[in-house]
Amino acid sequence: MYRIALKMLFGDRAKYFMLASALSFCALLMTQQASVFCGLMLWTTATLRNTDVPVWVMDPNVEQVNEAKPLLDTDLARVRSVEGVAWAVPYYFSIQQARLYDGKFKSIQLIGLDNHTLIGAPPKMMEGELKKLHQSNAVLIDKVGLDRLNKGNPNPLKLGDSFEINDHRVKIVGIVDAARSFFGNPLIYTTYERALEVAPKVRKNLSFILVQTQPGYSPEKVADQIRIDTGLKALANHDFFWKTIKWYIDNTGIPIAYGTTIALGFIVGVAVAGQTFYAFILDNLGNLGALKAMGAGAKLLRRMLVLQAMVVGLIGYGVGLGLASLFGVVAVSTGAVPFYMPYVIPIFTLISILIICMISATIAIRKVNRLEAAEVFRV
Repeated sequence: MYRIALKMLFGDRAKYFMLASALSFCALLMTQQASVFCGLMLWTTATLRNTDVPVWVMDPNVEQVNEAKPLLDTDLARVRSVEGVAWAVPYYFSIQQARLYDGKFKSIQLIGLDNHTLIGAPPKMMEGELKKLHQSNAVLIDKVGLDRLNKGNPNPLKLGDSFEINDHRVKIVGIVDAARSFFGNPLIYTTYERALEVAPKVRKNLSFILVQTQPGYSPEKVADQIRIDTGLKALANHDFFWKTIKWYIDNTGIPIAYGTTIALGFIVGVAVAGQTFYAFILDNLGNLGALKAMGAGAKLLRRMLVLQAMVVGLIGYGVGLGLASLFGVVAVSTGAVPFYMPYVIPIFTLISILIICMISATIAIRKVNRLEAAEVFRV
């Protein structure tokens, strides 16, 4: 009987194609939009992912990593004296203006690393060497940011070329592979002292303090001790990561925008799949009535309808997930669109598709339950 149910499903090719297409589109839309949302949230934490240190220390009023309220230079020594701190280094972070050879200005994210250790630089160098950052006027630039600066320029910047930041000439000595920032500004790395020379003069310059814990001390314990001893805010890297994401969820319209699109995808899936499956049942009432007249019980017919709905649902889910994954491969390769698909997204999409299929099957089952076997013999 189940084989007959599948033959009925695949035999009506027009409605089968409409059902599969609707569910594929629904799966594609929900998976793609959820993955873009997760990718966008990852962009907000690019600074944390590019700077892999256990503990971040900041002003008590800082709420997320993309905002910085500078500390006093003396705060660095205070943090270094806290129990459990192996070392602590300064970290500069600000948005500045870069002027290219053709006179055009671009906003850049200037990052100053500890002069001696250069801790805080992305680990992967694509061109050049990190140690060359000690050279005069030297800077590193991320690959995505370099492409952004070179967009539309007939003579693109490359390793060894120079440009200006706030009327200070700097030279590219390395290109790094770094996660793209939320605002899309090129990431320019240099030493802490050089960053202070390039940036406008202000009374406070120390954006963050990066801390490594001693063996036997957890990041959470050291962060708590820093808060107690200094009064500054200190967060373990993963805590700062989730705090940043939560801030963007609570304070921007991003979740509502993407959540609305995902919800619309679900609603469209229910509407189209439900109507199409109902029309499919109407076209096959004669077959179902014949089966009922031959002794097929109501429970068996319901199981056949559920099987049909689930089979076409899984096919649509697979096609939609495949198309979303293909979109993700292209998006990640170009770097133009945020995309990150954790395992929970395919699971969420699968559950949503199965719910849509169950709703569609329920609509059809109600019609079949009222079906009289004698209807098949009516002329």
